[in-house]
Amino acid sequence: MIESLIYDGLVFACWLYAMLRGGAPERIGASILFFGSALTYAAVSGPAVRFASVEAGVFAVDVAALLGFLIVALCAERFWPLWITALQIIGTAGHAVKLVDPQVLRWGYAFALAFWSYPMLVLLTAATWRHQKRLRLYGVDRSWSSFSGRLGLGRRPGPPG
Repeated sequence: MIESLIYDGLVFACWLYAMLRGGAPERIGASILFFGSALTYAAVSGPAVRFASVEAGVFAVDVAALLGFLIVALCAERFWPLWITALQIIGTAGHAVKLVDPQVLRWGYAFALAFWSYPMLVLLTAATWRHQKRLRLYGVDRSWSSFSGRLGLGRRPGPPG
């Protein structure tokens, strides 16, 4: 129980910091983590059967978060979304392990899913700090790649010339 409160406090602090000080990619990434964590609490099974088999609701939330991070990684002019996407892939793969081998201990399965959230919080906090540092040094920090404009995401590049 105390672990949940500590994690919830860290997620909220990271989300708030990104909302107040981050660029658009950091705010989107923090929101994916924040709402993904909230939806995970809503999707997890009851205590008696929790993590005894594949948590289908948690798996769906993890896949949705993975897709969200992947879109940010493809469109953002940042490197950190690639790392967070990779960590999300590793965490999501924990569901496949339980599906392939149902004998995996339930708390080992739970650990495999939850562990990767902490490095993700550290990365996102560092990314927000680095965004602020680039703003101080250069006065600007471009959020989206020119490729994202062609996809209809982010800012479109202006006319040539």
